[in-house]
Amino acid sequence: MKRMLAGFALLMVGLIGIEAMALRWGWLELESWRMAPRVAFEALPALPGDAYEWPSRWIARPDLPRDPAQYLPPGIGHERHGRAFVFVLHPTTFMGRNHWNAPIDHANSRMRAELSVRSTASVFNDEAGVYAPRYRQAALGTFLADRPESQRALALAEGDARMALTAFLHTIPAAAPIVLVGHGQGALILMRLIRDMVRGTPLSARVIAVYLAGWPVSPQHDLPVMGMSACTRADQAGCVMAWMSFAKPADPREALAMAMHYPTLDGVLPSAGPSAGGDRPLCTNPLTGGETPDAPVSANLGSIALGDEVRGQALVRPSTGAQCDRDSGLLLIMAPPHLGDEIMPGNNYTAYDFALFWRNLRGDIARREGVWLHEQPTS
Repeated sequence: MKRMLAGFALLMVGLIGIEAMALRWGWLELESWRMAPRVAFEALPALPGDAYEWPSRWIARPDLPRDPAQYLPPGIGHERHGRAFVFVLHPTTFMGRNHWNAPIDHANSRMRAELSVRSTASVFNDEAGVYAPRYRQAALGTFLADRPESQRALALAEGDARMALTAFLHTIPAAAPIVLVGHGQGALILMRLIRDMVRGTPLSARVIAVYLAGWPVSPQHDLPVMGMSACTRADQAGCVMAWMSFAKPADPREALAMAMHYPTLDGVLPSAGPSAGGDRPLCTNPLTGGETPDAPVSANLGSIALGDEVRGQALVRPSTGAQCDRDSGLLLIMAPPHLGDEIMPGNNYTAYDFALFWRNLRGDIARREGVWLHEQPTS
């Protein structure tokens, strides 16, 4: 009994110590201390110039025998033969603290990236080709650490992604329409690539749509530098769809804190969201194709499940409605179904940004592609 009481006392002292640390440092500093890499930054060499000619550097590519982007839930088949080629950058899947950037052969990170691509890229598998590269992503903890090493880790990841996008563009037909998709860290990197490689070039006229989920996109500081506008309706091409999925009650502090150390495309450091006097992130509703109107549950044509215990089941219906919150810029979902257990702090459903709206997003890109094709000059 004495040993049990002593153990309980030590536990309480530990909890009180953690609480005191949180009060002293603040929430963000505590999370940074808990999750940031514990090793010195290692300046990894650039990849060989032909790295993305190797099939092993891709999670999804049309010639791969095992391609998670080709997933379809039971009872759903291909419905059309799209003409676009799709480039997808997956989100952060490396949670370790022993590296600033994910080792390319890290088994758990690779598995999680493949699952993410299965959820995200499969939305677009009615198109002519879907490509999703492996890249040496920055570790999750780097986004909570305001340190030079965090910027260097992201720069390394961006360099890999830049090489992959270049290889993608060299592989597909020269005049083919394209769709660009970024999720989480992938969205942040993709915005930079659009700024540097797409804006003001002939390539910009080939973009059917850009999908950016799980990272705050500033209408004032990001979109103008990308040379693009937000999607305001479903029958619009050449625009940006962006959203961050949260259930109520939503607490986006951690998600927004991860963006605070990374300047917007025009060089402004973001604040912790509208409640702190910052910009409201862009929100476009995947169920409606624009910010408005709000969408009830009946508007959702079906979600896909990702958790081990539910994976492989048929399209999930009824699923969830969604609305763009006018104050926070979050996409608020209503009574979401169980799609897995990857719910982040604050009711953050970012792991399911595409899975929640899977069937609707397939229709969204089909409509936008039709508009884009109609707008092309006849020869």
